[in-house]
Amino acid sequence: MAKRFDLIVFDWDGTLLDSAAAIVAAIQAASRDLGVAEPTDAQARHVIGLGLSDALRSAVPGLAADAYPQMVERYRYHYLARDHELALFAGATELVQELAEAGHLLAVATGKSRMGLDRAFKVSGLGASFHASRCADECFSKPHPQMLEELMDELGASPERTVMIGDTTHDLLMARNAGVPALAVSYGAHPAATLEAHEPLASFSQLADLAAWLRQHA
Repeated sequence: MAKRFDLIVFDWDGTLLDSAAAIVAAIQAASRDLGVAEPTDAQARHVIGLGLSDALRSAVPGLAADAYPQMVERYRYHYLARDHELALFAGATELVQELAEAGHLLAVATGKSRMGLDRAFKVSGLGASFHASRCADECFSKPHPQMLEELMDELGASPERTVMIGDTTHDLLMARNAGVPALAVSYGAHPAATLEAHEPLASFSQLADLAAWLRQHA
């Protein structure tokens, strides 16, 4: 079957890396450190995928503006204290390698910082499989389309032959804003009903089902 998509763009946290619970815990711990009300699990999960500063401002809106740099520092402290425990979702490595071997261009568009993504690439061993990546400290935060627009420009892909895969509404809205079709995965940060309201091409509750769809349709 001829390829439908030249460029496949993955979100990282909650899509390839099983990190949503760790992100929620780090946001809540940082809130306790600064003596502000902890966001609920749902509130903290909702901001996953945004750039860190935007995420914390949304999750903890009552914090004084000049305290957010300290909030960022405390979040990073708590997240990095346990990021060595995090693992890719089962089958993620094999899926990425299979898509690369099939000739697809692969990229990452993430709310992580460049330093954070480079660290994740090194730990996971997947960095060499991706042709390009964009991070929140290099572009406007999702759902702004800049990450996807720059990736398509760099790799010479058109919007209709690009697909964005993510676990949050921020990913799906970024894709829509860039004129790019999207696939949703509900095993990460945002629930299936919330994702499906944004009308992705398809939604998957397991990575294995995403992999099967890509084999048949990508």
